[in-house]
Amino acid sequence: MPRLKLTLEYEGTRYVGWQVQPNGPSIQSTLQDALQKLLGEERVFVASAGRTDSGVHATGQVASFDTQRVLPMKAYTMGLNSILPPDIAVVAAEEVSPEFDPRRWSRGKRYRYRVSNRRTRSPLLRTTHWELFAPLDVEAMRRAAQALVGRHDFSAFRAADCQAKHAVREIRQVRVEGASGDTVAFVVEGTAFLKHMVRNLVGTLVEVGKGRRPEAWVAEVLASRERKLAGVTAPPQGLVMEEVFYGDGPPPRSAGDAAVGEEDEG
Repeated sequence: MPRLKLTLEYEGTRYVGWQVQPNGPSIQSTLQDALQKLLGEERVFVASAGRTDSGVHATGQVASFDTQRVLPMKAYTMGLNSILPPDIAVVAAEEVSPEFDPRRWSRGKRYRYRVSNRRTRSPLLRTTHWELFAPLDVEAMRRAAQALVGRHDFSAFRAADCQAKHAVREIRQVRVEGASGDTVAFVVEGTAFLKHMVRNLVGTLVEVGKGRRPEAWVAEVLASRERKLAGVTAPPQGLVMEEVFYGDGPPPRSAGDAAVGEEDEG
């Protein structure tokens, strides 16, 4: 039975998140319904590279599903996009190994978090940026963010209800973009993430950017492993799952490694 890999872009404002839930439409349920119409099959189950929360967006979410039908690849882009609502799109499709697992085969992910620091609210940015209405010291945030790079225990930046077995994760890079203008972007790339981890990192760096905390405070919060010492959880609308990275197969894992994407929401 062929397995298909889809790369998705979506604007998550009106969805309850990726995962099927009883309290509203999800990205997963909307995609599964569209595939069922396209394929004329019984219920199609779609797996993903990571769960995104309500209001979170994606430009490079990866999903996979099995089907008994053989269709040209353009049916999964042009055809599926003609069925999907305007805020979800398939940007690429390909057949992959029957063993492909979008979560467990991932070598890492890159997230982008967008902030507006203009002094007045923006109707055009309200669903895609965290509006702060205050200037940020970008250089101070860049310096403070370097304490987060590497393999650390990120307990201070996990959600209270995070179910991951441990909080050790590896961050490959943290970039703060936008030294001039009205918007700032935080780009975080790592092998795996904890629930709300990226949003909590951003909320902490913003405290430095506002001048409320010194640059060294970020390293102190990380070392403390205490969530109550970190900054606020940045709101979901600024977060974008930008890209998922893959190799030729599943990544090698040591006994202590977390599954890539475990508790993943950013």
